Amino acid sequence: MKRYVLIPAAALLLVSAVSCGKKEEAPVVEAEPTIETFSLHKEKLSSQIRLPAELSGFRQTDLYAKVSSFVKELKVDIGSEVKAGQLLIVLEAPEISSQLAAAESRLRSQEAVYMASNSTYNRILETSKVEGTISKNDLDIALSRKSSDYAQLQAAKAAYKEVQVNLSYLQIRAPFDGVVSARNINTGAYVGPAGKGSELPLLTIQDQKKLRLAVSVPEMYTGYLKQGDEISFTVRPFPNETFRAKIQRMSGALDLRLRSERVEMDVINDNKKLLPGMVAEVILALNSKDSTFVVPKTAVVSSAEGSFVLSVKDNVTHRTGIKKGRETGDNVEIFSDSLAVDNVLVKAASEEMRNGTTVRK
Repeated sequence: MKRYVLIPAAALLLVSAVSCGKKEEAPVVEAEPTIETFSLHKEKLSSQIRLPAELSGFRQTDLYAKVSSFVKELKVDIGSEVKAGQLLIVLEAPEISSQLAAAESRLRSQEAVYMASNSTYNRILETSKVEGTISKNDLDIALSRKSSDYAQLQAAKAAYKEVQVNLSYLQIRAPFDGVVSARNINTGAYVGPAGKGSELPLLTIQDQKKLRLAVSVPEMYTGYLKQGDEISFTVRPFPNETFRAKIQRMSGALDLRLRSERVEMDVINDNKKLLPGMVAEVILALNSKDSTFVVPKTAVVSSAEGSFVLSVKDNVTHRTGIKKGRETGDNVEIFSDSLAVDNVLVKAASEEMRNGTTVRK
C-alpha cells in the first residue's frame, strides 16, 4: 500500500525574519492530506445469494371422473398411502351397464349374420368349381355380402370395446405410489367430466418420498450455475437445520415476466420430514469461472455520469469508467478494458477528486 499527498494550489512560503538580532518562530504548517492507493489484481470472487423457493411433490396428479356417475365406494382418505394400481374409488353408472349389454347383443347378432354369409359364400364357391352351375355374378354377390357383414362385425366389436372401456373408468386407480393429499368427494356424490361434479378433482395424489425444489434465479446470476452444482436450503419449521440438494434441471430460458430462469433440484425425503408446499430459502453459491478485478467498494464512485475509479499514472489521477459486477462484503467486481493488473488505484475515491489531479509521494 502506498500513500500520496496532494500538491497544494499555492506553494507555502517559509520566511525567516530576523529583527533586532532575534529570529522569529516559523509558522505552523498543517499536515498535507494523504491519498491511500493499492495495486489492482485479479481474483476469483466467491459469493452467495439467498432466494425463496418452493417444495412440491416430485409427481403430483389430480384425479377426475371420465364419465358421468355417482360415487359408490370410497376406499381411501386424506393421508392414505397408496400403491400404483391400487383401487381408490368405485363409481356407479347404470346406463353404462345397459349400454354394455346392448353392445354385446349387437355383437352376437352380427357374428351370427357374418357366419351365415360366410358359409353361403363358401358353398357357392365350392359349387362354382363345377362349370356351368353358378354364374360369376352370383359368386360376386355372395362375396360382397360376406365382406359387408364382416365390416359390420368389426364395427360391432369396436362399439362393444368402447363401452367396456367406459365401464373400466368406473374404477379409479392410483397412477403411482404416493399419498392422498386432498379429497373433495363423499359417497353418493355426483361426478363427471362436465357440470358441477367436475369443478374439483376427486383426489390429489402426491409422491412425497422425493420432492421437487424449484427456484427462480435472476438473469444476472444464471451464468454462475450449472447442472450438478450443490446447493443448501432451509425451511421455517426447522430453522437450525440445513438441507442439501443438487441442481438437476435448468429451463435454459428466461421467464419473460420475471426475467429469471427456473432451476429445479431433487430432494430425497424418505423420512417425510419435508412437506410439499413448504417455502424454502435457497442459498446459491456463485463462484466465478474466471478471475476478475476485485476492488474495495470505497474505490468505486457512482455518479450521474456512470461508475468510475481513479487510477494513478505519472503522479496524476485519471478517471476510468467501469462496470460493476457482484458485491460481497467490502469488495466489488469491476470490468473495464482500460485497466490492467498492477495499475495503481485510489482506495478512497470521491467525486471531489477531479480528473488530472497531481499527486506526489
